[in-house]
Amino acid sequence: MTTITLVHGDITEQHADAIVNAANSSLLGGGGVDGAIHRKGGPAILADCRRLRASHYGKGLPTGRAVATTAGRLHARWVIHTVGPVWQPDEDRSGLLASCYRESLRVAAELGAASVAFPAISTGIYRWPVDDGARVAVRTVREAAGGPVAEVRFVLFDDVAYQAFETALAAAP
Repeated sequence: MTTITLVHGDITEQHADAIVNAANSSLLGGGGVDGAIHRKGGPAILADCRRLRASHYGKGLPTGRAVATTAGRLHARWVIHTVGPVWQPDEDRSGLLASCYRESLRVAAELGAASVAFPAISTGIYRWPVDDGARVAVRTVREAAGGPVAEVRFVLFDDVAYQAFETALAAAP
């Protein structure tokens, strides 16, 4: 059984087997969580991402997919990069958002990771409403977690996100 916990804080400070990066499709760093992970983790993460771009992901990582690299100087063994969807008010893209969590857990299980720290994927610059993002995240993790993954930790940067995930966790079956 997988334990789900909530942490108010900075994902780059987490001690976990795998830290999930809300990446952009280029895998070459960016703003928000992506930029913070690349800055704190150092050049080894970018070097791995460049190798991925030069081989399997020449056009970038597709939305909803996940891939792992080293964690560099982070307190983790791996960074799992996933590209969340940009929220569109006239299009239901929740399946792609769920896929980010499901695929990240699949990669974590393949790596043998026992603990995984997630940010609130797509709820920042990609404008996904945080209440709905929390609902999708909690539901998907509850359905998909298992195997070697004993702990999933949602690391939430602000009070609004923390409260949204707390509500979603309390409401989920």
